[in-house]
Amino acid sequence: MSSYFGDLTPRMKHFREELLNAKPQVCVERAMITTQTYKENQDQPLAIKRALMLKNILEQMTIFIEPETMIAGNQASSNRSAPIFPEYAMKWVIDELDEFEHRDGDVFYITEENKQKLRDIAPFWEHNTLLDRGLAAFPPHSKLYYDLGIIKSEGNITSGDAHCAVDYGKMMQVGLKDYERRAQEKLDALDLTDYKNIQKSYFYRGILIVVEAVKAFAQRYAQLAAQMADKEEDAKRKAELLEMSRILTKVPYEPAESFREAVQSLWLVHLILQIESNGHSLSYGRMDQYLNPYYEADLEAGKIIEEDACELMCNLWLKTYTINKIRSWSHTQFSAGSPLYQNVTVAGQTPDGKDATNQMSWLILKSVAKCHLTQPNLTVRYHHGLTDAFMKECVEVVRCGFGMPAFNDDEVIIPSFIEKGVKPEDAYNYSAIGCVETAVPGKWGYRCTGMSFLNFPKALLIAMNDGVEPTSGTKLCEGIGHFKDFTSFDQVLECWDKVIREMCRQCMIIDATCDMVLEQDTADILCSALTDDCIERGLNMKEGGAVYDFISDLQVGIANLADSLAAMKKVVFEDKKVTPEELWDALQSDFAGEKNEKIRKLLQEAPKYGNDDDYVDQLVVDAYNVYIDEMKKYHNTRYGRGPIGGVYYAGTSSISANVPQGAGTLATPDGRKAGEPLAEGCSPSHAADKNGPTAVFKSVSKLPTKEITGGVLLNQKVTPQMLAKEENRQKLIMLLRTFFNRLHGYHVQFNVVSKETLLDAQKHPENHRDLIVRVAGYSAFFNVLSKKTQDDIIERTEQTL
Repeated sequence: MSSYFGDLTPRMKHFREELLNAKPQVCVERAMITTQTYKENQDQPLAIKRALMLKNILEQMTIFIEPETMIAGNQASSNRSAPIFPEYAMKWVIDELDEFEHRDGDVFYITEENKQKLRDIAPFWEHNTLLDRGLAAFPPHSKLYYDLGIIKSEGNITSGDAHCAVDYGKMMQVGLKDYERRAQEKLDALDLTDYKNIQKSYFYRGILIVVEAVKAFAQRYAQLAAQMADKEEDAKRKAELLEMSRILTKVPYEPAESFREAVQSLWLVHLILQIESNGHSLSYGRMDQYLNPYYEADLEAGKIIEEDACELMCNLWLKTYTINKIRSWSHTQFSAGSPLYQNVTVAGQTPDGKDATNQMSWLILKSVAKCHLTQPNLTVRYHHGLTDAFMKECVEVVRCGFGMPAFNDDEVIIPSFIEKGVKPEDAYNYSAIGCVETAVPGKWGYRCTGMSFLNFPKALLIAMNDGVEPTSGTKLCEGIGHFKDFTSFDQVLECWDKVIREMCRQCMIIDATCDMVLEQDTADILCSALTDDCIERGLNMKEGGAVYDFISDLQVGIANLADSLAAMKKVVFEDKKVTPEELWDALQSDFAGEKNEKIRKLLQEAPKYGNDDDYVDQLVVDAYNVYIDEMKKYHNTRYGRGPIGGVYYAGTSSISANVPQGAGTLATPDGRKAGEPLAEGCSPSHAADKNGPTAVFKSVSKLPTKEITGGVLLNQKVTPQMLAKEENRQKLIMLLRTFFNRLHGYHVQFNVVSKETLLDAQKHPENHRDLIVRVAGYSAFFNVLSKKTQDDIIERTEQTL
């Protein structure tokens, strides 16, 4: 915890302790209510069925108000419990029921009674879930890529990957009643002799159902708060409960008119969006911009003081942390640490290019630092005009050692959006979504990231093996011949070009299939209502209702690809120290034996990405551009249905996919042994970067950043001792400004922890309960991670300033 930002208030500190001490449970309420709703409404149109499902959940689920809280709203029957979403997938739930509490990481607990309840409803969902229909819908050849782990998209069809932010600012200003009014007007105006309008009528009727359901949900809490107030003996708490009751009687149906009303309205809607869908990365958007008018008005009117506002924001972050999610074990390895990726963005610019930092920006930094949690995921929008004072405050948050904030560069992201057709005023209003992905809140389509992880190093091995997957021997695509017979490095580039284009095409097929079944199975009515122009068009987000719709597919092992290409070029074809056949045999043996170990040493000594060496950096740029060139040929399922865009772009947000995808990849020409983790994001491979952070920044900045609009994820690690010195904190600020101003970097984030601390935490986890690390584009408590993911973080390079 930080002495710079001060402690939490006693009650918030107590609330935090309760949350950290809570054992993550599996909650079955949503599963039971959803099953009953689906059984009773099998004949209803999808939009109506989904709306009734949400209505029934909000009517029947357990609600409570914690003794410490000033904000009402809970996701599950107890805090930190994870609901089951049976309509997405049930087979893995039943298969893993008895293993939840015995996992290597991300442990959950479930009672025998609740296990039986889930087993009782399982037959209804057999061959009747999103996952079932998704797997059945994959074209047979494309499914081979999925089954072999080359393209991993399980998250898209087992949990629904939201990756969006609605327009909370507008919602608080006009209240949900305005969305209700607009939907009713649209419904009344429909000419139902046009069959397309019949489909639209279901969507509008669904909106009317869910708005009324949200209003009733708030009333449930209002009544509970009033009942608690009647029994409360402490006068101050009694007054608080009565005020909560008043506010919940009003918002979110009516517009918010004060800071407290705005925060409660924001939280309840954000919470319900989590309950509605089984997505993650449902983000808050530019919170400082839409909350600041309420905050400044109440400050000026004397209705609130900064200390009380800070406590309320801390309360919001603690409530945000109560939300939890359980994934299948195979998917968990790609999202280690039970992350929800709920991003909140601060700073940036106004539409006229001025610094947008305000009082709320500072308050958000301070309150997030005080809470020292893994949620929310905090992002700072950097630009040339960001003041030194605010940068200093950001570095103080970095010093707290929980992996936040991440920094995104306006000067790269805004022009990239404008080039792709985003209106300038919208581009200037972008926010971070999830990890490093970016979108315009309230105007972007569902899933701004594709979540189909393509394993670049495995793709290279397949290309070298004439299109054959080397582990299974499966012929996946046509190559140009076997690497053992190559006589020039140009043939390596040619085989990469041929195979990666086919794999990119398969990625698009898999992604489109996922989107197709998501649209057919899991309409999100409330989320769509809060996104422009869904009501105007009568289409939900998955049907093409949003103003913009771009998807970034994700590439894993970029540094391994770079280092592998450089090693082959240098060692095999230039220096001729190893023949192609010798290298291939060494890879197949996992470098076993003295001869092959010598080959491995030669590969490790070749130029490495992350050291500002054009020899290797340009190789990966050229190889990456082949993939990007191919990807530009394809459209997503919303193309031509209304949104601007409807296309794909690249992204490097690999989250923790580098660990499981590395586990399924044989030895690679960079000297990496079989099963070892791949490099994460666009960061260099472990210990490959020898020349300090500036060299890393220079290598990363050479990537085709303007084309990787989905995010160029860069993790760096420094020690707490280093940032203890004021001069080093100033150096970090200068380093950040150089990276963004001169090198045009996209993103960077920092782990501030020593290797010794991490090793001790592995041995004595009880002494490091509060230890948080940056895994990839998100933070997680170190102790909940699997041993493999912990080891991966430990081995990252510690930089000096």
